[in-house]
Amino acid sequence: MEWHHYRFRSLWAVPAPPVAVYAVLERPEDYPRWWPQVREVTRLDDTTGVIRIRSVLPYDMTFTAREVRRDPAAGVLEIAMSGDIDGWARWTVRAHGSGSLARYEQVVDVNKPLLRRLALPGRAVFRANHRLMMRAGHRGLLAYLRTV
Repeated sequence: MEWHHYRFRSLWAVPAPPVAVYAVLERPEDYPRWWPQVREVTRLDDTTGVIRIRSVLPYDMTFTAREVRRDPAAGVLEIAMSGDIDGWARWTVRAHGSGSLARYEQVVDVNKPLLRRLALPGRAVFRANHRLMMRAGHRGLLAYLRTV
């Protein structure tokens, strides 16, 4: 097993129609408004940007995100990532009851040197850090959707 390789999956139940959830998720430059751990998003062009994130642990991760798939009809947004993390991430938004279910999937290799050195002893902590980030993102999205 490569200790610096991660697979994540989160499911967010959202009491809003899929089109409204998708509309928010397709605008990463607005993520810092509602997702506290997404510290900065700098657009480079229509399909590429640099994203800086920081959760509970005292380190930033910066990566370039390049749009791979934007399919509103299927509710899919997918990016390729390179930098402190390499890999991909995908949102899939579907109708669920009277609202939506947003599924987030991510497969990445961590490149940041310190995190690679701490990969084995820190793995459980890094995974918990990611869960906390995703939980805060879910709460932030719910609050943000109430204001738009």
